Formats: sequence, C-alpha cells, structure tokens
Amino acid sequence: MQLKRLLILLCFSSAAALAQSQTSIRYLANEGVMVTHGDTKILMDPLFRNGFDRYQLVPDKTREAIFAGAPPFDGVDAVFVSHYHGDHFSAEDMLQFLRQHVDTRLYAPAQAVAAIREIASPDDESVFDQVTGLELEYRDPPVSIRTDNIIVEAVYIPHSGWPMARTDVQNIAFRVTLDDNSTILHLGDADARIVHFATDEQYWEERTVDLALPPYWFFDSEDGMKLLENRIDVRHSIGIHVPADFADRENIPKLLLGYDLFTRPGEGRRFEGSQKRIRR
Repeated sequence: MQLKRLLILLCFSSAAALAQSQTSIRYLANEGVMVTHGDTKILMDPLFRNGFDRYQLVPDKTREAIFAGAPPFDGVDAVFVSHYHGDHFSAEDMLQFLRQHVDTRLYAPAQAVAAIREIASPDDESVFDQVTGLELEYRDPPVSIRTDNIIVEAVYIPHSGWPMARTDVQNIAFRVTLDDNSTILHLGDADARIVHFATDEQYWEERTVDLALPPYWFFDSEDGMKLLENRIDVRHSIGIHVPADFADRENIPKLLLGYDLFTRPGEGRRFEGSQKRIRR
C-alpha cells in the first residue's frame, strides 16, 4: 500500500515537473500568438483589424477575451509588436488594451508608439509609462532588456520587399526568453536575405532559439532556409503570416507541405526549452 502511494506521488510530481518545464504557444491569426511558460505570458502581434482580404483576423471571441483579460489571456506580462502595418497592429486597439491592463508592458517600434500617441488624449499619458519604444534603424546593433521573468532582445530586420519596397518600415525581430527557460524568435515580416543577419552573426549564435516564427515565405526561399538551418541556432520553426485559404490543406502549395505552419486560429503547440521537442 505504501509503495502504491509512493508511485502515485511520483507520477504526480513528474507530471507537475513536466508541466512546469513546458512552454505553450497558441495561434491567434496571421502573425499573432500567445506564448506561456508557467505564470509568464506574452502576446505578439495580437491586435489588428485588417486582413487585406488575404489573411485571417483574430476571432471576435478571442479579441474580447484578450481585452477582458479572461482566461487564458489573464495576467499577460508583455505585448510585442513587430511593425505598425494594419495586419499586425491597431493603434486604437492597443491603446484600449493598455488602458485596461496597467500591469502589462508594450514593446514596439517607435513608429507604432507614435501612432498610439496620435490618438491618445492627455489623460492617457500614464499609459506610456508601460511602453518601451524601439527607435532602431537598419544595421543598428541589437538591444537587450531584462525584466524579472523576461529577456527581451530586438534587432531591426528590413520588411519583405527590400530594397525596392517598404524600406521605411521599422520591422523588429524580437527574440524573447521566458523565465530563463524557453526562447521564442518572432521575425515579423522580415525579408529573407542572409545579408540582413550577417552583421550580427555573434548575436544570432549566442542564444539557442527553441521556437522560431518566420513568415512562411522563409520556407520558400533558399536564403530563408539557410538562415533557419545554419545561421540562426533554431530547434524548431513554425511558419506564420499564411494566407487564409491555407486553412484548407488542399490550398497549401506542395513545396510547403513538409513544413510546420500555423493555419487555424486557436491551434497550438507545446515544447520544452531544453529538449528540442515540439508536441501538437
């Protein structure tokens, strides 16, 4: 009887330890995700209003839960915005969210912060105490910010279309480590050329990325695949920013069928920062 009790306790202890070591990611839509490790939660590109008739929008019930701070979106520590385009960011939504969640920090490019300031009232000045605006330009060295439970690292990577288009957009690639355990890389709409990553070679090698979230076109690019497989220390990648019609597997190009993609809002994965393992 005592042995049976001991075995039961060991099982519960092992399950608790496993749950504590795991990190989960939940897909919101387009490039929006929530990442959770223990009590630490972050949102990336979560609030936007425009899908440009091509990309999925965050479902209304999910948006309502995010604003209300209803589970599982309660206790969000930080929000990250990659750039100010309408399929990634809404200044109105972000201002509303910050008003309602005074303990949540926002990390965003200066262009996005400026857009919030344009619509803010004098009564909103305290909101900007929650905001860290990143005034980064191409070739600037990466920046690093440490809080009690999150390491925020950020670098400017040009928006796709470089050097012919959208060169004025501050696209920030955020590398975020939760609880010194799991590291997520969100690339925004990064251009998939090795040249953008060459200057900061040491930066990309100094920390293992447990889960990278590249726009799906990285999987359709020779440079993009070289970056994910060789230049950046990445354990696993999930493609984001997929067209809405990819939700039907028959519409996914054959070239992309072998890669992990987020295609349906609400789907998720679990992974362990130290074990190179992804679970559906």
